[in-house]
Amino acid sequence: MALSSFGLAASITGSVTNKTTNKPSGGDDVVLIRLSQGMQESTRTKTDAKGQFKLDVPEPGMHLIRVTHDKANYFRPVTEGTESVEVEVYSAAAKVKGITAEADVMRIQSDESGKGLRVVENFFVKNESTPPMTQFGERPFEFYLPAGAIVEGSAALSPGGMPVQASPVPLTDVGHYAFVFPIRPGETRFQITYKLPYSGSFTFAPKPLMATDTIAVMMPKSMTFKAGASAPYQAVTEELAAQTYVARNVAPSQPLEFTVSGAGQLPRDSQTGAAGGPTGPQPGGGAAADAANAAVGSAATDTRPGGGLGTPIDPEGNNDPWAKYKWWILGGLGLVLAGGAGFLLKNGSGGAVLPVAAGVIPSASATPVAGGNALLAALKDELFALETDRLQGKLSEADFASQKAALEVVLRRALARGDSASESV
Repeated sequence: MALSSFGLAASITGSVTNKTTNKPSGGDDVVLIRLSQGMQESTRTKTDAKGQFKLDVPEPGMHLIRVTHDKANYFRPVTEGTESVEVEVYSAAAKVKGITAEADVMRIQSDESGKGLRVVENFFVKNESTPPMTQFGERPFEFYLPAGAIVEGSAALSPGGMPVQASPVPLTDVGHYAFVFPIRPGETRFQITYKLPYSGSFTFAPKPLMATDTIAVMMPKSMTFKAGASAPYQAVTEELAAQTYVARNVAPSQPLEFTVSGAGQLPRDSQTGAAGGPTGPQPGGGAAADAANAAVGSAATDTRPGGGLGTPIDPEGNNDPWAKYKWWILGGLGLVLAGGAGFLLKNGSGGAVLPVAAGVIPSASATPVAGGNALLAALKDELFALETDRLQGKLSEADFASQKAALEVVLRRALARGDSASESV
């Protein structure tokens, strides 16, 4: 594969449309952020009455354009040679009708000593507001953790976006937190990793604050699950390397207590990663996840919960609502798709960190731009397809590792080409 040279665009023009009103969005802050040598703000401007803007590009390389509308940020990646972009934003309010909880998925295991529990919890939130709006304010998404939980890492993923470090804010009640992160139209995912003191038995009492389609608990088969007397959990009877219990159509006031006991860890996908070396210490990971974890620091520790839990069935959830979330959680295709070269970027809003790493490229649904972005999108799609083939048993572990390592080398070079416009692979 070769990377063609693209001349530096002296400027980038663009337009911002408010999809709530379907009108141009005037007066929005627009910032060009460079993704090399510190990932800092480069130039900034505002949209005019027609929603249009023009940004100077003082140096070559890959950049991000950040548009702030109603205090919520929207990103668009741009590569060298890009001349124009289109960005969609939404009107925002503290509370928006049409937001529902799709799923709360918990992955539970003991640590190696058996004296602590490690939990990775994922919340799937759907925004089907009409007209489409973004929910954003002091408490866009609230949730509860068990008493005594020590948060180790957290992240959020917006629809069609990239993983962002989003630290939960503690509220007045014990265990009550809020993610100050915009809930845009579509599906937003929140992930939080925490540990709990453990003496061989622990009782969880999930407390959803809105009606939830699915609550799921995954744990090693060596541990014991006991539902409370009125808790509506049912075992998922699939041949997985873990046990799973699911409650569906859960009301906020519904009893959901359950107790876990015993010890055990969930298996990894493989004991060796893409480069053939040993995997890192994070359970459910592998070399790809470990590399991405290193890139994002503490943003989302253990970002591939449930790795190695088998091939997903009915991934679209047509026959089983749980299957849709299992595809994301068990497949490890959520907050980090693959490892590789990474960048850390402060986005200017609360110190959030935005990782841009191999496999953590904006979705293919994003508006395409000229030049190298087509290559990045193609590589992202190839990584996704490769992971899917492995999960479906179409690739051996050896073939998967070999092909993925080759793709990551190309992607590293593609992301690094901001240092040299003429570099080729």
